[in-house]
Amino acid sequence: MHEPSLLRILPDVVAALSSRVPIVALESSVFAQGLPIPHNRTAATAMTRAISSRGVLPAIAAVVRGVPTMGIEPHELERFLAREGVRKVSARDLGVAVAAGQDGATTVAATLALCTLAGVRVFATGGIGGVHREPSIDESADLNELARSPIVVVCAGAKSILDLPATVERLETLGIPVIGYGTSELPGFFTAETGLPVSGRADSPGEVARIVGAHFGLGRRSAILIVIPPPARFALTRARVERAVERALKEARSRGVRGADVTPLLLAEVERETDGESLAANLALLERNAGVAADIAIAARDVLEERIELGGVRMVQ
Repeated sequence: MHEPSLLRILPDVVAALSSRVPIVALESSVFAQGLPIPHNRTAATAMTRAISSRGVLPAIAAVVRGVPTMGIEPHELERFLAREGVRKVSARDLGVAVAAGQDGATTVAATLALCTLAGVRVFATGGIGGVHREPSIDESADLNELARSPIVVVCAGAKSILDLPATVERLETLGIPVIGYGTSELPGFFTAETGLPVSGRADSPGEVARIVGAHFGLGRRSAILIVIPPPARFALTRARVERAVERALKEARSRGVRGADVTPLLLAEVERETDGESLAANLALLERNAGVAADIAIAARDVLEERIELGGVRMVQ
């Protein structure tokens, strides 16, 4: 039994790391805070099934009663889906949650930190955080964590509620390549259309694997962001999303909501403004991202087996 301050890696994850079975990590915050009940369970089932059906192991990251963990047991997932007493944990909060013995659902930033420790090199999520519209100095911890985590992150771009041009500029400044998967522009989470160019394009898992090999082969230590448009039949138009976000921002201002409470409010308001279509898009893109991440984990397996030294931690998948 590990001490609470040490990372717990479930036996199936340890076995996969040892036997060259590809792994895709998932964040737990999307299930415990990001999606309403019962849709969080739907998403967890769909994402893990999309990964495991390809012969890849899904591993949900979390802090479980004070123990940071890569991979959680079914009864532990039930607690997170019920979300009672589960706090949201970003990278800065990991130590606090561990010391307090709490259940903590990890955000993108915290999941990246645990992936780095565990040696899991592919991570699928919905949308990353970025630069907020109001105030512009409010910037997600996801960005800095992406800059120092040698992980392949598969997502649907940054959340539509953010300042997307500013987010793209910060990604460039931090040296994080943004690779469009089947697209030449950054998706906007609910929408495929933003008009913002990506730094590269790949149209197959094999093409992604070549980029991954070149990036890490050059000694780069940042994540590689693979951005995928939402499935076409669920995607919302850019204009519709922008109208919904503007109304949601107005609502946040009128309520005086600030800080960490802004994002869940905005997402809830956008869902209301789109008559629930944004939720359907969210569920569809989460499942698709998980499946594509599994395909990439398979294609890039040989590349990801190369050892990378970072801060004294040797990571091998």
